[in-house]
Amino acid sequence: MERIGLIAGNRKFPFLLASEAKKKNYYLAAVAIKGDASPRLKNFVDKIYWVGLGELNRMIEIFRAEGIIKIIMAGQVSPRRLFSKEVKNSPELQGLLNGITDRRADSIFRAIARRLEAAGLELLDSTTFIEEHLPAKGVLTGRGPDAAVSEDIKFGLEMAKAIAGLDIGQTVAVKDKAIVAVEALEGTDNLIRRAGLISRGGGVTVVKVSKPNQDTRFDIPVVGLNTVRNLIKAGAKCLAIEAGKTLFIDREPAVRLADRKGICIVAV
Repeated sequence: MERIGLIAGNRKFPFLLASEAKKKNYYLAAVAIKGDASPRLKNFVDKIYWVGLGELNRMIEIFRAEGIIKIIMAGQVSPRRLFSKEVKNSPELQGLLNGITDRRADSIFRAIARRLEAAGLELLDSTTFIEEHLPAKGVLTGRGPDAAVSEDIKFGLEMAKAIAGLDIGQTVAVKDKAIVAVEALEGTDNLIRRAGLISRGGGVTVVKVSKPNQDTRFDIPVVGLNTVRNLIKAGAKCLAIEAGKTLFIDREPAVRLADRKGICIVAV
């Protein structure tokens, strides 16, 4: 049985990856990040270890003790923790952060990846085991976008790719070819809520893309049932995601809910 290590953050991505890995008969040891990963993850893996955000050396020691070389990152660590006391009080993290020129997500994760690789660990693509959950191009709901929404999607794609290329965020909200909101550290759900307030529930289109040179070892766009719930609250008309590059968790219930509420979802 091949052994795989999982570095687990929040939400459902770690559960999905663990489930798919176990279906393929892999031994899975999870290093779960305290304050983000769910305690329920223990039911989906062979062994689980809890580590603090700044305990990179302990994480490496755990994988070595488990005889694991190949590891996968799944799930987000809350961006607000970047400004927390635990980061300021961690010599390990401070040393890592002081060694990079800025604190963009890509800069931080690449530094972490280099640290893991220097310790002899191989960081695998985070889409390993879950390729079938990356929708191909096409309309995913019962109805597609009308002409006006199609124009907003086209406009939004160009804008989203531009901000993604700068590593600001990967999502924009558009209405009548106007940018209503741009994602930053707050994440997609908060972007959608903000767009709903700004547009007064007036039918925005949310467009989510990958970065032009996306490093899928540690970063992949994710949407799911909670995304659709937030779209409903915001009075949105459409969600457009990049085909083949966006992880869609709980796709079937999410699409059913979107259909009931008149929201179209399209992979472009």
